[in-house]
Amino acid sequence: MFTQKTNKTTKKNAKKALTLISIATASLSFTNTASATIVEIKTSLSEQLIKVNLFDSTTPATVANFLNYIDSGHYTNSVVHRVATDFVVQGGGYKFTGEWPLTPLVASAPVKNEPIYSNVKGTIAMAKKGSNVHSATNQWFFNLKDNSDNLDRQNGGFTVFGQVIEGMDIVDKIAQLKLCNAGDLEGIPMVMAESQQCGDMSAPGMENFVVIEYVGIFDNSVVTDGDLIPLKSKEPDSDGDGVIDISDAFPSDPAKYLPDAQEDNGGSITWFALAMLTLLTMRKRLFSM
Repeated sequence: MFTQKTNKTTKKNAKKALTLISIATASLSFTNTASATIVEIKTSLSEQLIKVNLFDSTTPATVANFLNYIDSGHYTNSVVHRVATDFVVQGGGYKFTGEWPLTPLVASAPVKNEPIYSNVKGTIAMAKKGSNVHSATNQWFFNLKDNSDNLDRQNGGFTVFGQVIEGMDIVDKIAQLKLCNAGDLEGIPMVMAESQQCGDMSAPGMENFVVIEYVGIFDNSVVTDGDLIPLKSKEPDSDGDGVIDISDAFPSDPAKYLPDAQEDNGGSITWFALAMLTLLTMRKRLFSM
């Protein structure tokens, strides 16, 4: 009797275990959505999609941040708000609500910098605030050319977290549109007739912008970047604090760093301040002698 009861109990426990395993597997499958490494971006400019392979295994914090915005629909119906010719195409931070200026989207908390890969053509990277290494939130940009000598070296390095595997021609097409300024934004790509000028865009419509209609998951595999060979940055981050050594006064101490003081949001570097600092230092030494 005891043996029979034990067998029944064992079978019952086995069924419970299988049920729990099924639930766990289903939950894991759902969770893997957040580990997706290939996303697709649909813009109003073309039916063709921009497919981006994310580096989730090497820039996990940045990829998770990006996917959280995707999951919340943050980028849906936002607009590409900046083109710097022969440099970057930037989006993720603004939408058009019917009148100028563009409306900023509410961003979540900043994410830690992960300056591992180089800002070469076709990569996607996070935009940041000047003089603030760990300030990336919702804005990102595509590199239109090899910007490594610039963006790998300033403000602790800009985090590249993926690369375009299809549709780079769409990104290039956006970069070729007419550019207008409005409010604090410069270089807004506008869809307009050849004969039109920015002055004619005092009352634009949604059709005049490059709208990001959606950003969705194309492949939710945990790792899909195994066949990619992204170029790593030549600027080391010895202590792994997210700040490259040349911008870090304490390259061996992950608890300390000194951010550099030149940068805009994904844009340009100003070496003048650095040169002036060097001159002042030399002048001080000369006079102290």
